[in-house]
Amino acid sequence: MAQLRCSDVTLGYEGTAVMEHLSFSVSAGDYLYIVGENGSGKSTLMKAILGLKSPMAGKIETGDGLKPDEIGYLPQQTAVQRDFPASVLEIVRSGCLNRSGLRPFYTRQEKQLVLDNMERLGITHLAKRCYRELSGGQQQRVLLARALGATQKMLVLDEPVTGLDPKAQTELYELIAKLNREDGITILMVSHDMEAAVKYASHVLHISKTPLFFGTKADYLRSRIGQAYTGGVQA
Repeated sequence: MAQLRCSDVTLGYEGTAVMEHLSFSVSAGDYLYIVGENGSGKSTLMKAILGLKSPMAGKIETGDGLKPDEIGYLPQQTAVQRDFPASVLEIVRSGCLNRSGLRPFYTRQEKQLVLDNMERLGITHLAKRCYRELSGGQQQRVLLARALGATQKMLVLDEPVTGLDPKAQTELYELIAKLNREDGITILMVSHDMEAAVKYASHVLHISKTPLFFGTKADYLRSRIGQAYTGGVQA
């Protein structure tokens, strides 16, 4: 059974569709790259998956034990967010807010989850540091740990390596791959990085106003659209 299923979905704004007839499904443990030109609707699709935007038509459903509020999200950072004056520990803890509801405190289990996630991502030593004093790569690790506070099942990542130097990009990609490979966390990543898609993806969704391809990475690399976008590179 699929963790996430989009069935004949149309998305848009003010009655104008930006994407039509989109159907795909994601199973537990998949690593799905969502690719396409600027303006093809990738960010709009992310909002719909997260329940922040309703489809104009069609359905987006969760299943296989995944609840809509159990999807962790790592958005693109803005300059204002990079300058946020809070400690690393405070930011990572804020990822548990969805599960705490109106409760004005974190439980012992939530506090331990935060510490475990910081350990997983190698940022325990940064706990008391101010977020805005960190490097770009460190900040993304903090935000990834925050996203893990909301889920142990699915992460949605929007261009997570934008603005990072090559070393930090590689390290973040490897961390995400480890979460997928060793912890079984399903990954949905919006990206323009086709080289990374070829290396890490299990499946590819290539979208324009209508879907151009959905399937396994191997099939994508053999497809016409995949050959055009990857230059014929093989995994």
